[in-house]
Amino acid sequence: MLELRLPQGGLLKKVLEAMRELVTDANFDCSRSGISLQAMDSTHVALVALLLSADSFDHFRCDRSRSIGMNLNCLAKILRCAANDDVLTLKADDDSDTVVFIFENPKQNKITDFEMKLMDIQSEHLGIPEAQYQAIIKMSSQEFARICKDLSSIGDTVVISVTKEGVKFSTTGDIGSANIVCRQNTTVDKPEESMIIEMNDPVSLAFALRYLNAFTKATPLSNSVKICMSSDLPVVVEYKIAEMGYIRYYLAPKIEDDDQT
Repeated sequence: MLELRLPQGGLLKKVLEAMRELVTDANFDCSRSGISLQAMDSTHVALVALLLSADSFDHFRCDRSRSIGMNLNCLAKILRCAANDDVLTLKADDDSDTVVFIFENPKQNKITDFEMKLMDIQSEHLGIPEAQYQAIIKMSSQEFARICKDLSSIGDTVVISVTKEGVKFSTTGDIGSANIVCRQNTTVDKPEESMIIEMNDPVSLAFALRYLNAFTKATPLSNSVKICMSSDLPVVVEYKIAEMGYIRYYLAPKIEDDDQT
């Protein structure tokens, strides 16, 4: 039996929106420690990893480890029927090919339930080793989203360069070029608006902006974002999910003379 209860169902909506542009079908791996997910996008360029710890739920029961395969667009349709402050309960019997969602609205004294068919999705787990990165940037998630959006109106690719001077985001397109430089700033009134740069070595890498813009769909989940870069590794873009866990995106850098994607 799998049974979990989340006091704010709206949080699951945000998690889903953070993945839906990249992933269509995915296995949610459930165990006694919580829920995890690992899925590649359809082009096998970007990887999404999700972790929600069991102790962050109001109630979490998982009698045996299992994978629940779901179509994320179908799941989104069901979650749209829930108010953001509805209490969400999810139930699935061990041998069942369906999952039940129950939305409780204490204010309206209303309970709604949906049963959704599960999918059999073949997927493999990639071992993601812990790594030492040349540079780690911690900045406002809203500012990062704004930079990616602004630069994508000029070009398709962004070069992110980290030096002792700060972080430079650069792009070039048919109409011209653009550069945005962010320097370390820890004196702001709100900690989430600070810009913190930890650099062991300078690093400069190019990435497809359309993927970074897809990653910024996670902005509503966290006030800040962490970007980890090394010249021989995919970039890691991480958003914390309250006290529950995180969503991480991995994206390989573009090589010179790559086709524009």
